[in-house]
Amino acid sequence: MLPNPATLDQALSLRDQGALFVDVRTPAEFAEATIPGAVNIPLFSNDERARVGTVYKKSGSVPARLLGMEIVSPRIPAMVDKALSLPRNEEHPIIVFCWRGGMRSQAVAGFFNFAGLPARQLIGGHKEFRRHVMDFLASGLWGQLFVLRGFTGVGKTHLLRCLEAENYPVVDLEALAGHRGSAFGGLGKERQPSQKAFEAGLWDRLRKIPPGTWALAEGESRNIGKLALPEVFFASLQRGPSLWLNASLDYRIKTILEEYPALGEMKHSFVAPIQALKRRLGKKAVDDLLVLLESEEWEKLAGELMVGYYDPLYSHTRPDDRIEIDIEPEEEGLVRLKGVIDRLAARQKEHPEKAVP
Repeated sequence: MLPNPATLDQALSLRDQGALFVDVRTPAEFAEATIPGAVNIPLFSNDERARVGTVYKKSGSVPARLLGMEIVSPRIPAMVDKALSLPRNEEHPIIVFCWRGGMRSQAVAGFFNFAGLPARQLIGGHKEFRRHVMDFLASGLWGQLFVLRGFTGVGKTHLLRCLEAENYPVVDLEALAGHRGSAFGGLGKERQPSQKAFEAGLWDRLRKIPPGTWALAEGESRNIGKLALPEVFFASLQRGPSLWLNASLDYRIKTILEEYPALGEMKHSFVAPIQALKRRLGKKAVDDLLVLLESEEWEKLAGELMVGYYDPLYSHTRPDDRIEIDIEPEEEGLVRLKGVIDRLAARQKEHPEKAVP
């Protein structure tokens, strides 16, 4: 192990001060999950790591290390150049990590130090970080959530982003999950992150909302697309004050159509999600929806989906102790919403040890 390795707590403190984190695992490992904000400077490609692993199993440690040296040696200058080109706080060392804080991160940290780039190896690697994330998400050690709820189309996500732009603390779950959280929520979106990457992103947001403070979030079901909300976090969503947003059907249709601007181009992408509703709505209702889709009657299609599918499905999310807010017209509705949030925040500040009812 290199001199002066960094514990996870030390490394995360340096991260908050702008230290560069370098993940030296393969591109496939990096794509699966990493420490948020880290950059990938892989020691081996996916295939190269497999080759080294095969030699290790067949011939042992020494031949595997020799093969690794043969593969890596020509690219060391490029790895150092890549690190030099990245933005970083030069007052702090680079934090280098692999899966368990083993030979890969030790080697790359050694290359960087030899080239005059101060670097520290992360003890325990990504495995230790992953344990830290899971422990945090199981602890519930974050502030209270004020939860925006309402029927589909009231503009919850849009309103959250408006509030975030005005420096209200927000946990944007749909942005973290890369999904709108509905049957059609993945249309027009990039591929969702892995569960591990989603949990790391959620950890990174929640750690900035310590106990005794608060943040806004959107009410979500247990799953957002293929991703599951951690159990303790989901429970905290249910405990927070519910701000129920009311809007007319026409307003909601307009909002939904604005969320899917390339409807014509995405037309055929709607077929499978609509067909998947057959079990709930029946064959005739689904066939009628497909006719509206084919004829591109977007407003009517959105209205039928809301009245026939979304509203009955989500009516159970309207809690008895909700605070109702009329959200249209939007400019006036946003003022009303901010007034309610500000009052809740003031009460929470007076009694930070208690959940705001």
